[in-house]
This record gives sequence, structure tokens and C-alpha cells, in this order.
Amino acid sequence: MAGFGPDRSPVPFAPAARLSSAIAAAGIAAAATSFTLAAPGDGVGVEIGEPLVIGALAALVTLSYVLCGLFAWRRRPESRFGPLMIAAGFVNFASTLVWSTSDVPHTIGQTIDLVPPVLFLHVFLAFPDGRLKTPFVRVLVATTYVTAIVLEVLRMYFGEFGPHNLLQGTVNPTADVVIRHVQLTAVSVGCLAGVGVLATRRWSAGRPLRRWLGLLIDAFGIALVMIAFLFISAAYGGPWVAQIRWASFVTLALAPAVFLTGLVHARLARSSVGDLIVALQRDLSPAALRDALAQALRDPSLGLAYWLPAYGTYADVDGRRIELDSLESDRATTLIDAEGGHVAALLHDPSLHDEPELLHAVTAAAAIAVEQGRLQAELRARLEELRGSRARLIDAGQRERQRLERNLHDGAQQRLIALSLELSLLKQRLADNPEATSRLDRATHEIALSLAELRDVAHGLHPAVLSGHGLQVALESIVARMPVPVRLTFSLEERLHERLEVVAYYVVSESLVNIAKHACATRATVAVAREDGRMVVEVVDDGIGGADTERGSGIRGLADRVEAVGGRLRVWTPHGGGTRVKADVPCA
Repeated sequence: MAGFGPDRSPVPFAPAARLSSAIAAAGIAAAATSFTLAAPGDGVGVEIGEPLVIGALAALVTLSYVLCGLFAWRRRPESRFGPLMIAAGFVNFASTLVWSTSDVPHTIGQTIDLVPPVLFLHVFLAFPDGRLKTPFVRVLVATTYVTAIVLEVLRMYFGEFGPHNLLQGTVNPTADVVIRHVQLTAVSVGCLAGVGVLATRRWSAGRPLRRWLGLLIDAFGIALVMIAFLFISAAYGGPWVAQIRWASFVTLALAPAVFLTGLVHARLARSSVGDLIVALQRDLSPAALRDALAQALRDPSLGLAYWLPAYGTYADVDGRRIELDSLESDRATTLIDAEGGHVAALLHDPSLHDEPELLHAVTAAAAIAVEQGRLQAELRARLEELRGSRARLIDAGQRERQRLERNLHDGAQQRLIALSLELSLLKQRLADNPEATSRLDRATHEIALSLAELRDVAHGLHPAVLSGHGLQVALESIVARMPVPVRLTFSLEERLHERLEVVAYYVVSESLVNIAKHACATRATVAVAREDGRMVVEVVDDGIGGADTERGSGIRGLADRVEAVGGRLRVWTPHGGGTRVKADVPCA
């Protein structure tokens, strides 16, 4: 039997070849014995009238659980599921001893007559590692065991079970019937509760289970439903008891076969590692690498997180931060190591832990390719950080421009206006002094020029009309001051976020300034519209074209503004063909 490691965890123990052969031989012998006991002759227990059918089905159940459990034990020695299946097979055989004509075997078989169904419930709920994981499940299975054994012993005491029952006591047919109804009903309820547990396990993950795993859980659930249906029919005189019993045997025998198919499929799946290695020889993008790993592991929900040392965190293929400790409970994590350290982590279905060889082979094959993908993810993370930093800088600059505009409007402009009024009053007092009046007129004119220049500066820093009246009015004010005829088309039905309106305003204003200064255009058009959730701003002129889009700081500054909000700025400026500026910005 298995010992314990330093951390008190069981040390995996795989049966040696001799032990495996002995278990297989014992299973075959047990199946043969069950069939022999059920055959016509001296047998006493097969009351339904089809001894060969029942004997064959009972032998099939015993053999399938013993052999499939043995295979599972050898495949996964660290799991208790294989030994539990073997125990279920041998207990099923022991229950068929009720057909024996010898007193002791008959009594043993009758005592545990209802234990095999409960043990099958135990097996199904203990999948995949052989452990009952929640207190509710443990209490459910323990209660059903006690009900099956204790009430069966009471029935053997009060009931009429024939001459081979060593526990025969005072015969009381009424008590026997009542106990039988309670016993079969309780076991049926336990099986149906097990179906509920399996259904919860099946769908609580919020994503489809891997195909063979879902099929196996479905097979377990169907088997429990058949057992419950059989016992209810037997307890309350339902129809087709014999046929339901046959169907239950067949369903129980097929459940380990489905499990065995899953194990074989998992073994065959390791051949996909070869295809993965071939795929990894190509220069895969992080997304393509994730898809290749998901295909090799047969887990479409697979996620890939890269360790970024510069940031001290994990990030997905798009560079977004991932906290492994805060993952959903239905996600498992397997770290990928290279050169003595973690480079990535697989976020996968927990059932992959039941295929450790496949998981280890895939992570070993992917380690080198993941390192390159990690570098790409780190680059994306840096770009994401740079994009956010640029947006913050532009927002900070815009806030500073708005603050300066308010200070100029509320401070310098107001003082100049007050000074102009003061000079006007002084001019009235000195009306009889022509020289003083002339100087006051020149001072007033200079103040007026200064105010005009100051308003232009303030308007360039931040257009107050944009905040107060919206983008359309602000653009109309620009168009009205243009020396070139400009046709404005504005089709936004509602105001956008101020950041987007500021971007659109500066795209139009900077473009129109360039048209007025350099384009030699006779007309221009401005169009602002919303298309498929995006704001599109377009400025076109019929000038000489040939604008310098590489060294011009104005165009570069516009591009920075547009890209900072996730948009794109494009400029077409062929020589002699005018200039077209188009900004495409997401509205979200």
C-alpha cells in the first residue's frame, strides 16, 4: 500500500506486473463465478426468470470495473480512482454470492446486496481523483452506505429469505415490507442527489467541459438515474422491472468503458505534441501560440499568461495584466519554466491535471517558443503603457491650456479692458489738450491690438466656445474667420466626450490654418460625422498640395493627439492635387 511523503501526502504506488496479473485473473474468476451462480441449476437467487442474461450482465459489470480500474491505477498511481473502481467490481461480485446455496456466502451476498449501487455512487462522485471533495457529498455517500447495510440486516432478521440466511430471526412480513420501501427509497434519493451533484459539476464552470469529460459525467449521471428508477419500480411495483434491471446493468458496465476510452484518448493525444513541436518551429505570434497549445491540450478555453520581469506581473497575449491569485475557481494554473525561472503560465481546465504526462510534454515543448512570445507580450505591455502615458500627457497639457486660457481671460484681458476704460475717461478730462489726447488715442489703440492678440493666444490655448457651446459652434466660428470659402458639414446628433471634441477641433483648426497660409486654395470643405461608432473628421482643399508631413510639427502634433485617443490620422497631399486630412477616432 502507499506510504506518505514528508508533507503527509500519499506517495504514488503503481501495481507491479505480478500484482496486476493477479488482480486481472481474480476479476476474470469473479466474473465467471457470478455467471456460474446465476446459471440454472442449484442457484437460488435469480428470481426474474432470465438467469443467463442477469448472470452475463453481472459478470460484465464486475469485469469492466476491475479491468478498467486496474488500467486507471497503472496509468495514474497517484489517484485513488483506479483502486476504487477495482473495489466496486469485486464488491459487485460479492453481492452475487446471494445466489449461492452455501449458508455463509449466501448471507454475505445478501448483507451487501445493495452496497454495489452505493459504491457506484461513491465512484461516480469521487471522479477523477477518488476523493469525495465536499462535506455534503461525504455525508450523502456515508448515509447511503449505512442505509443500504443496516436496513438490509434488519430485513434479513424480519424477512423470509430462505434456509441459507444465517441472520434469520423473528419473521415479520409487515416490517420487512416497510423496511424494504424505506431502504429502496433512501438509496434512490441518494442516487438522484448524486445526479444533482454531477449536474452542478457539469454546468457550474460557465464554459463547456472538454468533450470526453462531459461525456463521462453524462454516463455517470445516466447510470445513477437508472439505479434510482430501478429501485423505485421495485419498491412500489412499477412496470418493466426486469427490463429496467437489464438496462441498469448495461449502463453501469458502459460507464467504466467511457472512462477507459477517455484514458486511451488522452494517451493518443500525446501524439499531438509532435504536431505542436512542428508548429513551434515557425515564428508564431502570441495568439497563434496560444491556439497551438490549446489544440495540443484539447482545451479550447486555454489561456496563456507571460511573466514580465520588468513589471513583476503576468500579462496576457494582448499585454493586459493578469493576477493568477484572483483567477476563477474553475481555472487551474501550470507554470512554464525556462532557464531556471518562470516565463509563462497556462490557464486551463482543471481536468488537465488528470493527464500530467500530456501537460508536462506540452509545457516542455512550448518553453522556448513561449520565451519569444513573452518578449512580444512585454513589448505590447510597454506599448500599452506608452499609449496610456501619452494620453495622460496630452490630457494634462489640455488641462493646463484650459487653465491658462481662463487666467488670460479673467486676468490680463480684464485688466487691459479696465485700463482702456480708464484711458477713455482720462481723455474726456483732457479734451482741451490736443497733444495729451493724441497720445491717449495711440495708447488706446495699442491696448486694443494687445487685447486682440491676447484673445487669439487664449483661443489657441483652449477655445472657450468649445466647452460652452459645443463642437459645431466652435467649428462655425473658425470657418467664419477663414479668408478662403469653407463649406462645413456637421452630422453629429449629440455631443461627444470633451476629449474627442478637442481632438476634432484641433484637427480642423490646424488644417484650416495650413490651408490659409500655404495651400493657395480657392475653397475647402470640412466634414464631421459618426460612422459605425467612430468619429470621422475630414478636411479637403483644392490647393497646390505637396505638404511636408514628415518634418511638419503641426501634422505630427495632430497625429499625436489623434493616436492618444486610439484613433488614426491620415494625410493625402499630392503635388498639384490639393490636400486631404482625415482623422478616424473611436467614440467609446
